[in-house]
Amino acid sequence: MHRPEPLDRIDRHLVALLQKDGRRSNKSLAAAAGIAPSTCSERIQRLVDRGVFVGFHAEVRPEVMGVALQALVAVRLRRHAEDEVDRFWAHTDEMPEVVSVDHLSGANDFLCHVVVRDSDHLRQVAVSGFTSLPEVAHIETSIIFEHRSKAGLPDLVQD
Repeated sequence: MHRPEPLDRIDRHLVALLQKDGRRSNKSLAAAAGIAPSTCSERIQRLVDRGVFVGFHAEVRPEVMGVALQALVAVRLRRHAEDEVDRFWAHTDEMPEVVSVDHLSGANDFLCHVVVRDSDHLRQVAVSGFTSLPEVAHIETSIIFEHRSKAGLPDLVQD
């Protein structure tokens, strides 16, 4: 696997600032990083071009969008064969209730974060969305009482 070129201290600082507030102005970013606005704009564009940022989005309160319940669905496939894994990925990509999917090692093959209107909707997603798939051997659903996302990744590079 290709290792990306490491970021310098200023680029890492810009990434950290944008992870906390993706709407921060170029002028504000430049001042915080101690560089000229034109330099800051060029650095941000280089970071975008290098694929450092996967995307820019707004975090939304779930209840505003009709989400009253969230759950984690652990999924075990019948066989951990490439074609079954690919079909499962494709299926979850089409499910609007699935907001994230992690491919795992261990007892379960996938962990899916789902958002639903209520417990009846969760049951429908579990039955028709997961257990009806021929490649799925077992699911285990855990209701999320509270979900908090941290803003971004930590800077683990040591200078």
